[in-house]
Amino acid sequence: MKSMTGFGRGAVSKENFAVSVEIKTVNNRFLDLNLRLANELQSLEANLKRLIQTRLSRGRVDVFINSERTSSIVYELNRPLIAGYLAAFKQLQTEFGLTGEPDLNVIARLPNTLQPKAEELSEDFTAAVEAAVEIALDELEKMREAEGESLKADLNNLLAEIESHLPKIEAESANVADEYRQKLTKRIANLLAKSETQIELDQARLAQEVAYLADKSDIAEEITRLKSHLEQFRSIIGEEKEVGKRLDFLTQEFNREANTIASKTQNLTVKEAALQIKSAIEKIREQVQNIE
Repeated sequence: MKSMTGFGRGAVSKENFAVSVEIKTVNNRFLDLNLRLANELQSLEANLKRLIQTRLSRGRVDVFINSERTSSIVYELNRPLIAGYLAAFKQLQTEFGLTGEPDLNVIARLPNTLQPKAEELSEDFTAAVEAAVEIALDELEKMREAEGESLKADLNNLLAEIESHLPKIEAESANVADEYRQKLTKRIANLLAKSETQIELDQARLAQEVAYLADKSDIAEEITRLKSHLEQFRSIIGEEKEVGKRLDFLTQEFNREANTIASKTQNLTVKEAALQIKSAIEKIREQVQNIE
C-alpha cells in the first residue's frame, strides 16, 4: 500500500549537458499528469508520460524538467523580424524625410533577433532525460511507500478502535426484545389507566407486537457485515498494488452499517457506541483519500 503524496528528484550529467527532474504528487481520484517542459523538450512528452504511467496509477503528478547545455550554443538570425524592422525604418525615412542608417547595435538588442539554433535531440540526451525521470520516480516511490506504512499503522489503530465498540453493541442488542416488551407494556398500562373502560391486555397480541418490533430492530446482520468489512479492509491494506478505490468503497460500507445500527434501536448504549464508530470511520475516510 502506498500513499499518493510524495516527492522525488533525479539528475544526470554528461560532458555536454546536464538534466534535472523533480516529480511532486498529491492525491487525486485518477492519474493526472502535468509535464512542465521547455520548448525544445516537447517532442519527449509522449514517451515520458508512458514511462510515468508504468509506475504510477493514481494522483496528480507534476513533473518539472530542466536541462542545461555546457557546449557552445549556435545562434541564428531571425530574418523575418530583422527584415520587418528594416522595412519599417525605410518607411519612416520616406514619410518623414529623415536621414541616417540603421544601427547594428539597436538591431541586435531587438527581442528575439538572435535565437539559439534548433537542434534535434540526440539519443544520449533523450536517454539522459529518461534516466533522470527514472531516478526521480525511484525516490518518489520510496517516499510514497514510507508514507503508506505510516498510513497503514494509523488505519490498523482505527480498525481496532471500531472493533472495541462491537462487544458493547452485541451485548446490548440481545436485550432489545425485553426492552421493547417493557416499554410497550408500560405504554399500554398508562393508556388503560386513563380509560374508564376495563380492558384485559391480550398477552399473545403483545408478544406478537414485541416480536415484530424486535425483528425490525435486529442489528445482528449489520454487526456481522461490519465485522466482515473490517477483515476485508485489514487484508487489503496489506497488499502492495493499488488499493485506494477498494478501501474507499469499504469505508462507505462501514458508514452504511454504522448508520443502520444507530437508526434501528433506541438503546442509548448502542447509539453512543455507533457514534464512536462513525467518528473512527470519518478518520478512516480522510486517510483513504491519500492512498493510491
